[in-house]
Amino acid sequence: MTKSTTLTKARRLRACMTDAEKYLWLQLRDRRLAGFKFRRQVPVGAYFVDFICWQAKLIVEVDGGQHTERVFYDQQRSRFLERQGFTVIRFWNDEVLRNWDGVRQVVLWNLYRKMSTHSGR
Repeated sequence: MTKSTTLTKARRLRACMTDAEKYLWLQLRDRRLAGFKFRRQVPVGAYFVDFICWQAKLIVEVDGGQHTERVFYDQQRSRFLERQGFTVIRFWNDEVLRNWDGVRQVVLWNLYRKMSTHSGR
């Protein structure tokens, strides 16, 4: 994929986010979650990830119903990303929309765990 094709696809993905992705982005953008910087719809290898914190090497994915039919693909994708040193966490759309506090706790726990691992504590 060329750089312009990648940029075009990223822009399209950002423009077509689900309600759950939009809600999560409102919670993560501008360092709103404990000061961690997240980006959205970012290419990593051949894949686009929903949300990424480069500092903590954490990827947050928000899945809708179509993912029940893409289990093998999602597993392959996650294995690739994990081999690159990322932790991948997944939430269903309704989890994000109906249980933000629970989602927030899981994301924060993973962020702090990854940061303590990176700093050697």
